[in-house]
Amino acid sequence: MNMKTSRDILQSLAKGAFMPQEEMLEVARKRGQLSIGIPKENTFQENRVSLVPDDVGLLINNGHHVIVETGAGKNANFQDNDYSEAGAQIAYTAEEVYKQSEIILKVAPPTLEEIEMMVPKQTLLSTLQLPAQPENFIKKLMDKKVTALAFEWIRDEDGVFPVIRSMGEIAGGTSILIAAEYLSNVNNGQGSILGGISGVSPTEVVIIGAGTVGEYAARAALGLGATVKVFDNSVYRLRRLQSSLGTRIFTSIIQPKVLGKHLKTADVAIGALRSAGGRTPCVVNEEMVAEMKVGAVIIDVSIDQGGCFASSKVTNHTNPVFRKHGVIHYCVPNIASRVSRTASYALSTIFAPILLNIGEEGGLQNMLRANTGVRSGVYIYQGILTNKYLGDSFNLPSKDIDLFLSAL
Repeated sequence: MNMKTSRDILQSLAKGAFMPQEEMLEVARKRGQLSIGIPKENTFQENRVSLVPDDVGLLINNGHHVIVETGAGKNANFQDNDYSEAGAQIAYTAEEVYKQSEIILKVAPPTLEEIEMMVPKQTLLSTLQLPAQPENFIKKLMDKKVTALAFEWIRDEDGVFPVIRSMGEIAGGTSILIAAEYLSNVNNGQGSILGGISGVSPTEVVIIGAGTVGEYAARAALGLGATVKVFDNSVYRLRRLQSSLGTRIFTSIIQPKVLGKHLKTADVAIGALRSAGGRTPCVVNEEMVAEMKVGAVIIDVSIDQGGCFASSKVTNHTNPVFRKHGVIHYCVPNIASRVSRTASYALSTIFAPILLNIGEEGGLQNMLRANTGVRSGVYIYQGILTNKYLGDSFNLPSKDIDLFLSAL
């Protein structure tokens, strides 16, 4: 080692070049950039939006591109300016959103006109709502060679359907607030407060169904001080409800005589039964409704599956109620749209992590291989029907998604 080299080393040591330094970690490389489109909802009285501005900003900060049709968030009180400030591109036509996006994110299913705007190999995330779809809906999507996922079929790590659970929580809590409105004189009700005060008997609420909707309706009613009675066909669900509420309430298996007896004294009846497939069982006949108090309120949350009251018929947010046998009936299928801002936040907290996961996995195909919960929501993959139930319903050939992905 010559004299000059030794001098350079000593100078470096003196300057601290060989002192302990902070470790420089490699920044993880983004594996895929997504182009996400949010068109405006055109379905009647659908006020929700699939992504809120906060989550749009999160996606954009992770390297993704989001294009939002003008007015998409207006009915949930999100302005175009909120989205543009989050970094989104604002489009002024639906065609622009569909043509520029590889992933289309909607709340309601696409109309046939919207399917026409889709491009081959595109990915659609929306609800399916099969009973409300035209006969050629599935065939049109298959012809477009798209990949389609139904939100209501996606499961989380615990095997729970997060969208159904979240919307059920909203519908259950909101149903009690709606009942409170229609008990008051303002809406020509019987003039009662939902709950009770000292020295006055509390109002009685009968809830038919001990699932998510029933649980959150019971929570809201108990919080207001009402007397709550819950009926269900499953003793397991009734036990689980008692445990979840942390208090003893009246519960019973659905027996017509017992149910009819308690409906006679009820001020509010909530229909919260769900069917795994097909129509909700109708457990309250016309005679039972006719024997209820004049001015009592029925909120049939199950109306989207046919309803569990024989007297129910579908209404909407513009004309939400009708009277039959002196009883006020509220039978709006889409209760969550009544509180669209809260519902939009609830949906967005589910969808944003899924989209981030797609990007991190390098694309939808890789993500579906790794995530069985999201994979359960796929009903069309690149134009091929992958849901056996739909195949049997529409007499179309279907292929198992697991076999399909393993072959790619």
